[in-house]
This record gives sequence, C-alpha cells and structure tokens, in this order.
Amino acid sequence: MAGKGNPEPRGGVQSVERALDLLELLAEAGSPQGLTQLAAASGLPLPTIHRLMGTLTERGYVRRESARRYTLGSRLVPLAESANKAFGAWVLPALRRVVDLTGETANLAMMEGDAVVYLAHVPSAHSMRMFTEPGRRVMAHCTGVGKALLAQMPVADVRALLSRTGLPAQTERTITDVDELLEELGRIRVEGFAMDNGEQEVGVRCIAARVIHAPGLMALSVSAPLVRMSEADVERIVPVVTAVAAQLGVDSAERQGVAG
Repeated sequence: MAGKGNPEPRGGVQSVERALDLLELLAEAGSPQGLTQLAAASGLPLPTIHRLMGTLTERGYVRRESARRYTLGSRLVPLAESANKAFGAWVLPALRRVVDLTGETANLAMMEGDAVVYLAHVPSAHSMRMFTEPGRRVMAHCTGVGKALLAQMPVADVRALLSRTGLPAQTERTITDVDELLEELGRIRVEGFAMDNGEQEVGVRCIAARVIHAPGLMALSVSAPLVRMSEADVERIVPVVTAVAAQLGVDSAERQGVAG
C-alpha cells in the first residue's frame, strides 16, 4: 500500500491505486471506518476519499453504515471466491503432494506488510495435527515460514521491519536478539530451508522453504508436533519441502511468463 507519506508507485493509475489503498485499509481495520479515520491512515485529502468511497459504494465494493462509516461490501465476496478457487487450483495439488510424501500438515504463506499471512492449508490425516486457518496473520521472527520469508529480504529491510515489530518471545525458544536472528537468516540462505523449533508454539516444529518466482514473497512449510518430528524426520522432510517449493516456483514462473 502506498500509505501515508509514501510516494505513489511508478507506472500505476493514481485513482485506482488510491481506491485499492482504501479497500485494504478497510480490510485491515476490521471494523467500520469514518472518512476522517481513512484520511489519517491514507494521507489522502478528505474530498478525494469522499469521491472514491462514493464510487466504491455505488459499485457495491464498500457499504455505507450509519454515522457516515464505511466497511467492505458484498460485491467483494464473489471476487474473493473466484480468486480463492483460481489460487487453490494452483497451490493445493502441491500442498497435497507434500502431505502425501511427509504425512504431515502443509501450508503456504506470504509476507503482507510486516506480518506473515497464511494463504492455503492442507491438514495431515493424523488425529493430532496442526491447523492454521488461511488468513491468519503471525509474526515473522518466530515462525518457519516467517524466517524463510525474511531470508529473502535485504538485511536493511529486515532490520527496519524488526524495529517496527520487535521480537517478542512467544516461547522460551523464540529468538529475541536481532543479530542472532540475522545469523539464522544467513544460514537459511545458504542451506535453503528454515526451521521453527518450538519458537512460536511449544511442542511444534516447522520446516519451510521459499517459493522462487512467486507473486510476492512466499514460503511453503510442513508442521507437526515435535513428538512426530525427530531429527531423522527432519532429514527426510527437508528435501521434500525444498523440492516441492522449487517446483511450485517453476509453475508460478510459467503462469506469469517469467523466464528462467
């Protein structure tokens, strides 16, 4: 999002970018917002916001509630369903393959702002299994997918992100020192996979790998209770995760027409 005080991205249509910024602000807020709140969050003039919100409301993408407050409209629902269907057709077969090969739960996540958001999930057949609802947002420093994503970013950008979010301890294993985490990210870049050893949730281990050529920073992961994820299991699962993530990247590149 361009956001308050940030320049408009090059090559875009300004009115479209601003309308999308407002939709994203409403989604992030999670509750009806007034024009003044949207102006403060976006940095746009009130007349501009009033005009754009009027158009979005007429088209059904925004709904006006009492007291001149706005929330997302029902017209977005079929768009989201179509997007999810198209996205699922691309990624779910890969996640199911991971589950078939490892016997454990597979997830796909991406960086969105300063947080990690889960996009897709295929659970294992075990009665005791991990479940991560698509759309859930988590911090990056304490998760396997988060560390795999941070490892794709320039060090300066990682430092800036961590300065905004901090590194709060989720468990006693969480890395809470910036330099220690940066050292861990260096290892991830070299070895090609990330791990969460009970750093977000006690008794849970996760293995993750980046998806190259994805539309955004994306990572694929396998998660399981620690009792089913021994060191031997890690050695068995890492090649599966990295191989499927690499193939998913190839598929993504072909979909986008990206060379090599």
